[in-house]
Amino acid sequence: MEKLEQYRENVLTHLKYIKEKVDANHTHLQLLNGRVRQAEKAISWIKGIGVTLVFVISTIFAIYTA
Repeated sequence: MEKLEQYRENVLTHLKYIKEKVDANHTHLQLLNGRVRQAEKAISWIKGIGVTLVFVISTIFAIYTA
């Protein structure tokens, strides 16, 4: 019986360690998701500005070449 109790204690110890690591990973992923979201917003702004500039330049080019 003593071996069984020791085995159970070892399993519980390992499970606690795994839970701590999973919780730490979850916290880290939340931080990364926030950073990725900010980067995606910045990229969207840059793409929007680029599309607007290309539209304005192509419109001016079309007016003066016609």
